[in-house]
Amino acid sequence: MVAHVLRLRAALLLGALRGDPSTRVRAILAALVGIAGVVLVCVGVSVLATVSADAAFVVTVLGGSAVAVGFALAPPISGSSDQLDPRRFTTFGLSARPLAGAILVASVLSAPILALGAVAVAVGVMWADRGAGFAAVAGPVLGVLTALLLTRVAGGIGSLWSLPRRSRELTGLFILALLVVFVPVGVFFASLDWGDAVPPQLEAASRILAVTPVGAAWAIPALALSGDTATLAIAVVVAILTVGLLVLIWYAVVGRTLSTIERPAAGRERGGMGWFSVTPATPGGAIAARSLTYWLRDRRYGVNVLVVPVAALLTTIPLLVAGVPPEYVALVPVPIIALFFGWLPHNDLAYDSTAVWMHIASGVRGISDRIGRLVPILLIGIPTFAIAVPLVIAVNGRWAHLPALVGVTAALFLSGLGLSSIASAAAPYAVSRPGDSPFQQPQRTGSAGILSQAFVMLGALIVSLPTLWWAWLSVSSDAGYAPIALVGGVATGLVVLGIGLAVGAAVFERRSGAIMEFAELAY
Repeated sequence: MVAHVLRLRAALLLGALRGDPSTRVRAILAALVGIAGVVLVCVGVSVLATVSADAAFVVTVLGGSAVAVGFALAPPISGSSDQLDPRRFTTFGLSARPLAGAILVASVLSAPILALGAVAVAVGVMWADRGAGFAAVAGPVLGVLTALLLTRVAGGIGSLWSLPRRSRELTGLFILALLVVFVPVGVFFASLDWGDAVPPQLEAASRILAVTPVGAAWAIPALALSGDTATLAIAVVVAILTVGLLVLIWYAVVGRTLSTIERPAAGRERGGMGWFSVTPATPGGAIAARSLTYWLRDRRYGVNVLVVPVAALLTTIPLLVAGVPPEYVALVPVPIIALFFGWLPHNDLAYDSTAVWMHIASGVRGISDRIGRLVPILLIGIPTFAIAVPLVIAVNGRWAHLPALVGVTAALFLSGLGLSSIASAAAPYAVSRPGDSPFQQPQRTGSAGILSQAFVMLGALIVSLPTLWWAWLSVSSDAGYAPIALVGGVATGLVVLGIGLAVGAAVFERRSGAIMEFAELAY
């Protein structure tokens, strides 16, 4: 069976070079780019032979851990069809154990594993030249096995949960999650002062990863060379147990796959429903999906979102002209963006035009409407701040200011969302019609628009004053106020958000008739 599956795998790989000329050219170009990338990485690994053992240890452990995590996340993110999916063999009546072993062996004939194998050889040669001995071979081999098993287990579990049916929207959420996690970490590492030695933060992180399932295998050669027998023993045990446990899980997944019938796909799982196939099947989930669709397709929302960071950056020009130090000016844009992002949904209900009747006629609870409408700005704001805050702190140069900036951002953003939940239900005002230019504003009577905007903007600033004061003290005098600003800002934002959602829900339900009347008269 193993030989047969290997022949099938080789035929599939060679089949990528057949077909029409355009497909063949793309496959050849992709192969050449991949080979060039692997060669560059191997050259970079060989350069590690000229640096200190500590530096080589940090690079290999951090890189190996990142590779292991990447192999585990690749199946749910890529969405590509797995040619060795166990479900493809269910009609042949094969036994689970031989099939699981055959798939594992055949998985070695894949571009990612072959590329990782080449890099692992370079890593092994680098450590062997340093005198790591047998550990220079065992560590990289265990690392490759761990990555191979992680991607197979992740793909197998995904097939059991029918994850390949996900939509491009869910794939986008995965990518956003990766940005939220990896960009801040990358900015932090890039901002460290390497000098002629390894930064202690990186060394501490590498020591921790060296005894975890994702990094233990890659740490074995360096630990064997350093003579740290206690940590070496832990790393060896963790690496071997990780491979063994993943093998058991893989065999269990294949057995489960061959003994179960795939559940027929429901309508919302077949794709084609956009965000409705991603959000929960609840009133709040439906409103969130509709809101996400509007925010991504209606240019009125897009213009509002794009104007905010531009306006925030423009505010730094007068400060720089006035002679304010750049490291302090760098801290200004993010709180301004947070304030305006929290303010953006304050009239969200008016952008629905007459379509708001769907919410009222269906008897949707106010809390479902209020929460669902905040999902788009949360999906925009959280990744934006996760990327912007570390970048700003890197420009500022003092990571001790990070908690204070996070606290201020959370207070302004979350409190703004809470107050916007009240304002959009209590005092909506006319805006441009769907399809009209975002810069074309209708004539308004009364002061509802001014009062609604001022209520959210000034209210968010007022409730955030304590956090702003603590952050100012942290930046100007005592960094010990930074944790206080962080806790106070997050607590303030969450409390105001909760109160705003509750009050906004009650107002929405009480004023449902008035909201319908507003939609009819305003449009």
